[in-house]
Amino acid sequence: MKTSRKAIVTGGAGFIGSNLSHALCEAGWETHIIDRDPSFRRATLPKEAQLHEVDIRSCETIEAIMAGADVVFHTAAVPRVPYSIEHPVETTDENITGTVSVLTAAARAKVRRVVYSASGSAYGNQETLPLGETLPANPVNPYGLQKYVGELFAKMWSEIYGIETVSLRYFNVYGPGLDPNGPYALAIGRFLSARKNNEPITIYGDGTVTRDFTHVSDVVRANLLAAESGRVGKGEVINVGAGRNVSIKALADMFGGEVVYAAPRIEAHDSLADTKKAKELLGWEPRVRLEDGILELKKLFGI
Repeated sequence: MKTSRKAIVTGGAGFIGSNLSHALCEAGWETHIIDRDPSFRRATLPKEAQLHEVDIRSCETIEAIMAGADVVFHTAAVPRVPYSIEHPVETTDENITGTVSVLTAAARAKVRRVVYSASGSAYGNQETLPLGETLPANPVNPYGLQKYVGELFAKMWSEIYGIETVSLRYFNVYGPGLDPNGPYALAIGRFLSARKNNEPITIYGDGTVTRDFTHVSDVVRANLLAAESGRVGKGEVINVGAGRNVSIKALADMFGGEVVYAAPRIEAHDSLADTKKAKELLGWEPRVRLEDGILELKKLFGI
């Protein structure tokens, strides 16, 4: 369905944001990208989108950009877990203050809805799987905490300022456009880079850690549905995951070759999304199998 409505994508030059921006342009949205450093993907951003090189913490500046917008997709973040541990002050400022700035600008600009890119890392370690949205948050690193706090702000802004919000908790997003040296899907990115350079794959810990790897096309589709659904808008939190987890060792086996082991990282041991709420409220279900997604990436990287 074609539309002429205006959409804002914060972090639109990032991995998820750029994929989303392309989908919005293809659907006919007037698309505006807000990104303070688009240099990595500048050449591959959709030509139809208008790029604004602005820091999201510049509330008045982004408010002006949001004027007349129907939806803001807030994907901007500093997402690396290890980086958040090493730089808790800087990442808290960018991930929490930045989110408050985006929500405030959107409310002042009278945007209808904000779709917030939350994170499954908010769950941390839990005693039961799969991870359902009713479980208490238990983040084990600053990044997980920062993203969870963003959800609370989104819900509060709906209650206080009357702006519609919905938070999508992503689970380990991967797919075309990922930076093999970048923050998303670190394992898959590193494994691709290692195989491309004929180097051994490094596994942190014993390889039994499990993750729910979710294809970026499924994440983009969830965002588009969340922007339109009449069943959300009051700060709901919704999982966006494949609904299947695999061990890091099993993931490495999909790439083949030599594996070496290093000290474990501070992270939750297991992850698996319960996606029933996404089906109920958004009409969304994952479509891409991990094996097919990995095969696609290996072809793209010439492996």
